[in-house]
Amino acid sequence: MEERNYTPFEKAKRMLAVQIAGEIVLSNDPGVVIQKWRTIFKIPQRRLAQELGIMPSVISDYESGRRKSPGVKFIRKLVDAILNIDEKRGGDIIKEYSTLFPEEKISDVILSMKEFERPVSLEKFAETIDGYVVINSDVKKYIFGYTIIDSVRAIIELSPAELVKMYGLTTERALVFTNITHGRSPFIAIKVTNLRPGVVVFHEIDKLDSIGRRIAEVENIPVILSRIKSVEEIIRRLKCLE
Repeated sequence: MEERNYTPFEKAKRMLAVQIAGEIVLSNDPGVVIQKWRTIFKIPQRRLAQELGIMPSVISDYESGRRKSPGVKFIRKLVDAILNIDEKRGGDIIKEYSTLFPEEKISDVILSMKEFERPVSLEKFAETIDGYVVINSDVKKYIFGYTIIDSVRAIIELSPAELVKMYGLTTERALVFTNITHGRSPFIAIKVTNLRPGVVVFHEIDKLDSIGRRIAEVENIPVILSRIKSVEEIIRRLKCLE
């Protein structure tokens, strides 16, 4: 029997299914992970319950921890339901993920990278890195991971196709740019990818230049300036962030 050649969309869907199910199974708080992925896919509890053929209160009970950890069969059905809903909508989020699964290691450019189990508020993230929001201050916004990037090497060495790997497994993350002087070039790199991060963080600058500010405002991307002087200290603090 010949091995089937999956399309990028099918590969992304399969890999997402494994990623989501694995996170739920291995988590000490599976309800939080369920809520995280439901939020990423922008699916209301009622719509997800409808797809599963259950009451919305069941989803609510799992997410709040009132109901014990779901079994493997339910998790499989839950993950399938999330992905099927997105596919019925046109598969935009799955399509986005088809470009985000890294195939090559670019560790020389990416200094640190993490996916959060629990969503982290923009306010808490800013506090962790001793930063302040200078554009689009929405403290109620949540992010699901971060990537710390050597901006000069990223812009010089990476192709547009490789730049998307900065986003890891979700665009709802913080891109932390180090080794910069004005804050303009990282936004140009972001525009090239046609993907928008949850927030952009600049290290080592006190003021965003006018072009960088304009791009951030037009694209509606929050910007944080970190007061921490050491890249190593930012990495240390963010690794401790749950």
